Amino acid sequence: MKGIYFDHAATTPTRPEVVQAMLPYYQEKWGNPSSLHSSGQEAGEGMQEARRQVADLLGAYPEEIVFTGSGTEADNQALIGTSIALEKKGRHIITSAIEHHAVLHTAEFLERHGLEVTTIPVDSTGLVDPDDVRAAITDESILVSIMHANNEIGTIQPIKEIGAICREREVVFHTDAVQTVGHVPVDVRAMNIDLLSLSAHKFYGPKGAGALFVRKGVRIAPLIHGGGHERGRRSSTENVPGIVGLGEACRLAGEEMEWEIEHTTGLRDRLIEGMLAKVPDSMLTGHPTQRLPNNASFCVRYIEGESMLLNLDFEHIYGSSGSACTSGSLEASHVLLAIGLPHDVAHGSLRLSVGRGNTAEEVDRFLEVFPAIVERLRAMSPISAGRPASEFEGGHDLHGHEETHE
Repeated sequence: MKGIYFDHAATTPTRPEVVQAMLPYYQEKWGNPSSLHSSGQEAGEGMQEARRQVADLLGAYPEEIVFTGSGTEADNQALIGTSIALEKKGRHIITSAIEHHAVLHTAEFLERHGLEVTTIPVDSTGLVDPDDVRAAITDESILVSIMHANNEIGTIQPIKEIGAICREREVVFHTDAVQTVGHVPVDVRAMNIDLLSLSAHKFYGPKGAGALFVRKGVRIAPLIHGGGHERGRRSSTENVPGIVGLGEACRLAGEEMEWEIEHTTGLRDRLIEGMLAKVPDSMLTGHPTQRLPNNASFCVRYIEGESMLLNLDFEHIYGSSGSACTSGSLEASHVLLAIGLPHDVAHGSLRLSVGRGNTAEEVDRFLEVFPAIVERLRAMSPISAGRPASEFEGGHDLHGHEETHE
C-alpha cells in the first residue's frame, strides 16, 4: 500500500528533474572543479551555474553564496565564523528560545567558550517581538540569529523588521531559513539579511548539499581549513553533483512557487479545520495565519506524540512529533515549552507538513482514521482516566478566534 507522507518539514523526495541534472556529474563530468584541465573546468562550470541559480532565488549575487554540506553546517559557520571574525568587536550574540538545535547548541558551545548569549522569548504563537531584539542589543553585540520560520510550529518571524534593527545598530543578522527557502519568497536585500542558511533536501533537492549566503562586506571566518575552496570560506573538494542538484531545485522552486503555495495552503487549511472539528481537546500550535503554507501542527491532550505516530504508521500515514522524535527520550519539545504549553500538553504534539505531491483525498484519509486512533489511545491512557470536558486555554482556530472543545 502506498503511504501518505505528511513529513515534508523533515525531508522531501528528490525531484526527478533534479536527479537528471545531477547524473552527468557522477558519470561524465566528474572532474575536480579546482583542476585546471578541461575535465575539471567542466565540473566547475556546472557548479558556478548552480551558484547563480541559488543566488537568483534569494535575490543575492553569485559570489555571496558559499556551498556547505548541510543547513546545520551553514548555521554553525554563521555563528562560530562570525564570533571568530568579530571577536575584537564584541562577544555577545542574541538568539531566540525556539531556534533549531543547529543554532541553539552552537550558541551553547560558544557560551562555554566565553561568549555571552541572550535568548529572546516568544509569545504564545511563537513570534519574536522585534522590540525585544532591540532591547537586547548592547555595545558588545556582534550577531543576532533568528530563524525565518519554525520547523515545528510553522510560525514565520518578522525578519525584515528584525533585520532593520540590526542594520541600524550595526550588528550582523543571520536567519536560519531552512524551512522557508524554496517554499515562500525570500529576498535577502529587501529583508535586511546578512547571513542566511538553507538546505537542498528541504525543497526537493538532494541531501548533503546546503549553502550559506554571506552579504558582501560581512566578515566571517571559515570552520573547515584546507585548500581554500569557496574563496577561502569553506575548504574541501565540493560535492558537485549535490551542488548542481541544489541549483536545479532552486530553479524549479522559483518557477513553481506560486502554484505550490496555493496547493499546500489549501491542504494545510483542510487539515487544520478538519482536525479541530473532529478531535476533541486538540489545538493548533503556532501562529494561526502567519505560518508556513505547508505546516499544520497540533497538540492533542491525554496521549503522547509517539503513540500517535506509531498508530498512524500502521495506517501508512507518516507524520512527526516534536516530543521525543529526535533523541528517543521523553523530553518535551523546547519549542512547545517556550510558547507556554505545560509538559503534559507538549508531549501530545503532532506535526503534519504537506508537500507538492499530496492530495485532498490523502488529507481526508487522515481525518477519517485519526479520530478513532485518538479515541483508542485515550481509552488506554492512564492520564486520560476521569478527565474533565476541558478546554485548551489560549487555543485558536485557523482564523485566530478562540477555539474550545467540549
